Amino acid sequence: MRISDIPAVIAKELSIRPQQVESVITLLDGGNTIPFIARYRKEATGSLEDEVLRQVETRLAYLRSLIKRQEEILARIEEQGKLTDELRASVDAAEKLQTLEGLYRPYKQKKKTRASIARARGLEPLANAMLLQTETSGMPGDYAAAYVSDAREVPTAADALAGARDILAETVTDDAELRRLMRERFWKRATLETTLNTEAEDAQTFQMYDAYAEPVRTLPSHRILAVNRGEKKGCLAVRINIDHEENIDWIYRRIFRRPSIFAAELRTAVEDGYKRLLVPALERELRTRLTEEAETKAIKVFGHNLRQLLLQPPLSGHVVMGLDPGYRTGCKVAVVDATGHVLASGVIQVTQSENARRSAADALLKLIKAHNITLISIGNGTASYETEQFAAALIRDNHLAHVHYLITNEAGASVYSASALAKEELPDYDVTIRGAVSIARRVQDPMAELVKIDPQSIGVGQYQHDVSQKELKETLDATVEDAVNHVGVDLNTASPALLNRIAGINAAIAKNIVAYRNEHGRFTDRKSLRKVSRLGDTAFTQCAGFLRIREGETPLDATSVHPESYPLARAILGEIGADESDLTNRSNLPALALKTAQVDAAALARKLDAGVPTVTDILKALARPGRDPREDLPAPLTRQNIESSPTSPSTASCAVPCATLRILEHSLISASSRRDCSTSRR
Repeated sequence: MRISDIPAVIAKELSIRPQQVESVITLLDGGNTIPFIARYRKEATGSLEDEVLRQVETRLAYLRSLIKRQEEILARIEEQGKLTDELRASVDAAEKLQTLEGLYRPYKQKKKTRASIARARGLEPLANAMLLQTETSGMPGDYAAAYVSDAREVPTAADALAGARDILAETVTDDAELRRLMRERFWKRATLETTLNTEAEDAQTFQMYDAYAEPVRTLPSHRILAVNRGEKKGCLAVRINIDHEENIDWIYRRIFRRPSIFAAELRTAVEDGYKRLLVPALERELRTRLTEEAETKAIKVFGHNLRQLLLQPPLSGHVVMGLDPGYRTGCKVAVVDATGHVLASGVIQVTQSENARRSAADALLKLIKAHNITLISIGNGTASYETEQFAAALIRDNHLAHVHYLITNEAGASVYSASALAKEELPDYDVTIRGAVSIARRVQDPMAELVKIDPQSIGVGQYQHDVSQKELKETLDATVEDAVNHVGVDLNTASPALLNRIAGINAAIAKNIVAYRNEHGRFTDRKSLRKVSRLGDTAFTQCAGFLRIREGETPLDATSVHPESYPLARAILGEIGADESDLTNRSNLPALALKTAQVDAAALARKLDAGVPTVTDILKALARPGRDPREDLPAPLTRQNIESSPTSPSTASCAVPCATLRILEHSLISASSRRDCSTSRR
């Protein structure tokens, strides 16, 4: 493969055009980020989604690494004087590292092996004679007698034949085509079998895998991960079963040419090479393939789950009470205002005596009245159900018609509460109260709070600790980046943790933005970003469109329109009989939305000599300036008591994000936003 082949290879894999891949490669090599390319370079990419762009990025890195390895291998084989035109063509045609390494295997400098020792003893000519199969008369021992040498440590003819068989075993099983074909046979015919170790500590957990067997090609990914976990814990013994005798016969027939005096020796060498060298390698490769494919599917689901959590609709404008349930240590309480500022905190007991419950109810009732609390957010951990019963009774018994509650996923709250960021944000509160603050803030803006936590600590799937942590981290980080940029952030309120996820902004620049904001006051236009230390032209280009400024000097700064497209946006406004000031006049917004909906984007793009995707996106931004895409998700619901159905959006005083779990076809758990939170959470 050559560098010039990469676009065509990736295009074929992803079912897109080579020209699209070429454009993406050019943009990536130019230092552009995936979110920026996905949003603002649609004409170049043919409107490829961020998920496809990341696939291109991943495959590009892999294929470039492959080409580099090809060059290294060709150079090393050429140094040995063994590079033929046919071998060069095979190396150039390889599209997988596994194929490439298979071609290089016979030429690779190996550690001392039985075959290399035999070669050093001068037995390679004897091995070649065996493989040629031209000797038809005499006895193998008589032919091998010529290779007996005390000086070379070959004391007998039998030793000579044994050494030659070692060479043959390695030579036959090193053949790249043979290994490829045998690899296919294992995939199509092998069965994975497990046996339970009843003495193991967690044996009961893996009871279903006792005497379990299934063809490897039909193994679901969740079972592969479960078997791997059981094996790692010492609960399961795993083996790959296949008809080895049939495979040995197949290999022997493949190299058999004619009857010779070495037929039996050749058969013995094939059997030895198959059992000693080939089977262990193929079983490792097969287990690796199964694991990698299962992990890829699982990580994809984990990324989907995280995206659903991040894109839960925010609940703004409410004073929220966060309850972090517990038995022995009590229920931690934190009250935050509409901006997330902590108003009050404490600890109550709701699972102990009736007196303790009454005292807890009195304390919460005072807080609700003092701070006009409208929503109670209850963590879903230990003692969650008892705390929910307590909250429902509090609302019912005190006729708090304006107060609702919800159960909030508290995964990662403890990690956040002990982090350096939490200490910096909440220096006056201990670890337990910080967790309650996080639970309260999560309903106000799930994304803004969740980005403060390492994605791997949020809890996005059953087997997340069994997959490659490096690949999981890369996928989850990319998911967070894509989700945050999909929504955009308020430049004047976003935390460093949130800003750090915006395209083109790293941790240092994020801190500099906040420092500039603290020193100079709120940003009034996007151009002011250029005054931030270390935020240069490249970073500005990447990040500007994702940073919103509400009630600033430039109305377009509150939209997703990139500053580079402001002239085009203003021209579009002129074409539809509007101007930029209409974006800030709420009474004009319905008329503006109607005007943009009536525009023929393609015709307008031709008239303004602009790209249709860009014009289309600008029209959408003008129709709903300041739009938060999370608002398009189903309206979230709340409760006031356990027995009742969730309150509908038309009658609820607040709306609360929730999620549903579903089992996919491969039995991995997937989360998604939903309207009904009525099922049990226990």
